[in-house]
Amino acid sequence: MEARRVVVVGYGMAGARLAEEIRDRDPDGVRVALTVVGAEPHPAYNRVLLSNVLAGGVDVDAVRLHEPDWGHRSGVDLRIGTAAVRVDRAARVVELADGQALPYDALVLATGSVPRLPPVPGLFGPDGGLSDGVAVFRDLDDCLRILAAARPGAPVAVLGGGLLGLEAARGLVGRGNLVTVVHPLGHPMERQLDPGAGRVLADALGRTGVEFRFGRSARGYTPGVGLELDDGTAVPAELLVVATGVRPEAGLARACGLAVEQGIVVDDALRTTDPRIHALGDCAQHRGTVNGLVQPAWEQATVLAALLTGADPGIRYRGTPVVTRLKARGIDLTSLGEVHVEPDEPGVEVLRVEDPTRGRYAKIVLRDNLVVGAVLLGVPDAAATVTQLFDQGMPAPDDRLALLLGRALVTGPTGSTAPADLPGTTLVCRCNTVRKEQLVTAWNTGARAVGALALATRATTGCGTCLDVVTAIADWLATRKPAPDLAS
Repeated sequence: MEARRVVVVGYGMAGARLAEEIRDRDPDGVRVALTVVGAEPHPAYNRVLLSNVLAGGVDVDAVRLHEPDWGHRSGVDLRIGTAAVRVDRAARVVELADGQALPYDALVLATGSVPRLPPVPGLFGPDGGLSDGVAVFRDLDDCLRILAAARPGAPVAVLGGGLLGLEAARGLVGRGNLVTVVHPLGHPMERQLDPGAGRVLADALGRTGVEFRFGRSARGYTPGVGLELDDGTAVPAELLVVATGVRPEAGLARACGLAVEQGIVVDDALRTTDPRIHALGDCAQHRGTVNGLVQPAWEQATVLAALLTGADPGIRYRGTPVVTRLKARGIDLTSLGEVHVEPDEPGVEVLRVEDPTRGRYAKIVLRDNLVVGAVLLGVPDAAATVTQLFDQGMPAPDDRLALLLGRALVTGPTGSTAPADLPGTTLVCRCNTVRKEQLVTAWNTGARAVGALALATRATTGCGTCLDVVTAIADWLATRKPAPDLAS
């Protein structure tokens, strides 16, 4: 039986995970002859952790998902440093920038997203590229460019107060820059935060050294000087980092006639309007939603790998409840579900506590005694409990104040509050959908340390926020009982 030719266009986090999942199900390439095309010249890396690179917390090697020889070792025809430029659907061929043509039986578009740049005078040079002193913050090369340009003590402006803008600002402050964030609305991260949480977050970041100019837009940029704002004031900046949002990269799909709205339209089998072509990750629009986060992309990769290999023809992707976390040193922020809900909505209970002096804010939205939304800033214990309730669809504890303050613990069947005594179905690592029972199984089959558990299950390798829980489970497993003799 001849293997089906599957071509994946995009070697970012979604494309790389899909390739891994395919090879996990078909390690010898009997079912799938896999080719992966990546425009960037680097091996796949974890884009979620680039803010840590910017802040100096980790080096570039630490964010790599694959070693340079991964393709050869995995039996994958890996083409990096070249972009796909055209899809010929009639001939079922993908044409590359280097002139090569790749035939396919099934094609997967994992083209991600690209920065959305505002039409600010001076932002672009005569050649149409970004002016000197301007950088976006999206990929590894962007991160390296910023690091090379951000001299300690120099003023830096960040245009955009969303998730990426704040992560860039906090990282650059940590490197000794004088950072001002310019944002057109009245508080940061307005999609994920209500105004109260936004004010507390801005104050907390302000104490680290980040300055804000809210309600202002850029009127122009002068290289080496800075930004002129719409009120006539100026923000000095040797470097301008633009983080004004992203848009799905759907150019290939649009050019070959696939349905594109916000992103490339896909169904529950992640098929586009051409059943031989699939899409996943940031470029895909599923049930009217485009997700720009890693967890949905990796869950989609699991589903699509099972379909492409024939391992589970009945599997479908039904969507992912989204949890957003800000990855900024000294700031613990979680936002999930329906956050822009107020108590006057029928059938809704809204709990809120605000402690701006200590940088703490908690808002929890309940419907029918279930958590349907929350904003949790500076309260990591509450964030862990509320996220678990949200994931499991479990009823909220009766003691609402304890829940807000992080003192209400979700217990296992024996009433224990120890993390390792929680039900096996407890979701520990959201990015990789790793549950407690998978960690226990990996431990019992030889993964007897946190690093080994990470290799076996991928827990902690996404955003990294589950490290404490995985460590606690590993500690419990190490002392629970003598390890079984694997040789027997």
